[in-house]
Amino acid sequence: MQNTPKGLRLQIGIFGRRNAGKSSLLNAVTGQNAAIVSDVPGTTADPVEKAMEMHPLGPVLLIDTAGLDDDAGTLGEMRVEKSRRIFDRTDIALIVSDSSWSPFEEDLLNLFQQSKIPCIVVFNKADLAKPADSILQSLTERNVDHVILSAAKKENIAALREMILKKAPEDFLNSAGMLENIAPEGKPVLLITPIDKEAPKGRMILPQVQAIRDTLDHNAYCLVVKENTLTTALENLKNPPSLAVTDSQIFGSVAPLIPDEIPFTSFSILMARMKGDLALCAAGAAAISKLNNDSTVLIAEACSHHPVSEDIGTVKIPRWLRARGNPDLKIKHVQGHDFPEDLSGIDLVIHCGACTFNRREVLTRMLHCAEQNVPFTNYGVAIAYCFGILERALRPFPDALDAYKKVLGGTK
Repeated sequence: MQNTPKGLRLQIGIFGRRNAGKSSLLNAVTGQNAAIVSDVPGTTADPVEKAMEMHPLGPVLLIDTAGLDDDAGTLGEMRVEKSRRIFDRTDIALIVSDSSWSPFEEDLLNLFQQSKIPCIVVFNKADLAKPADSILQSLTERNVDHVILSAAKKENIAALREMILKKAPEDFLNSAGMLENIAPEGKPVLLITPIDKEAPKGRMILPQVQAIRDTLDHNAYCLVVKENTLTTALENLKNPPSLAVTDSQIFGSVAPLIPDEIPFTSFSILMARMKGDLALCAAGAAAISKLNNDSTVLIAEACSHHPVSEDIGTVKIPRWLRARGNPDLKIKHVQGHDFPEDLSGIDLVIHCGACTFNRREVLTRMLHCAEQNVPFTNYGVAIAYCFGILERALRPFPDALDAYKKVLGGTK
């Protein structure tokens, strides 16, 4: 994360009057004392930058600026000028105010709108006072996103994160591909694709097709086999594959056939990486160890379909979870774009690969779960955990493996 160049980060500028709580907001969002906080107006003299990984959005750069109403002579003008230079590289602007709304904030909002910079109005210090209804109504009528929070009390920070996700440009959200950084050019990739009742007649399922195309896009080449020809395929390869990818449903039978030195994962885990946040999914899988007969798991499918016999979401995953010593584990299901607002009573959400969703929708669901402290994982990650091979399946992704080990260690 620290090695991600600034130019590849979503840059979020924090603007407003002196003493509006901009530095406190930066510290609350990052969870660190990145900026000096004081009741003395004008404490922030120069822009303060803080690079961080804002899960589940990804790498961002938060920029705390000096108050734009600084009137301390020549020095104040220099501070304001430095802050205004941040405008040119801001992807999302946060206009921070207390409970008030004056021509100053209105001019700032107009400036960002004219420059076509997405912005969010942040009413800080909600523990002291809240904005008048007339102010909120005016912003709502003009479709200006706003949030009321307390940086000092760290209240409603999750709502701000969700708005930032909503405002993030599409080109930032779009993943580079399923096999980015794990399919070396000119090397073979082994794709193990069972043909079962859920496979569309005469076709392959979408993640398998995407993996084939992505392999070619990375100037690698792929060998596509069914599980019953896997051993023969490996024996006939002159050089071992750089990566083996399997359907998650056959993790248990395929894993012993793949030599340990070959990086090994599943299509669904690749989808979790491409469509969501694999580190959060990996951390969420650790919650499976805490499930008991009084727990409730919500299984979410992106597409609506008639379940077939041995359906992955309605039959197999519930069976594998219950086989861990929890025969009375409660399972709920949702399909399509239906996703509950209230997750009370849910101990874990397990999501499909979401091949029919865009990344924004998946990340929004992940944030929704995080706000209510409900662990979130996906099919492939959960299945690998159930078969006892999650650490091996995450080995190609060190950050996700570290996240899993960190949370797993805390559950023991």
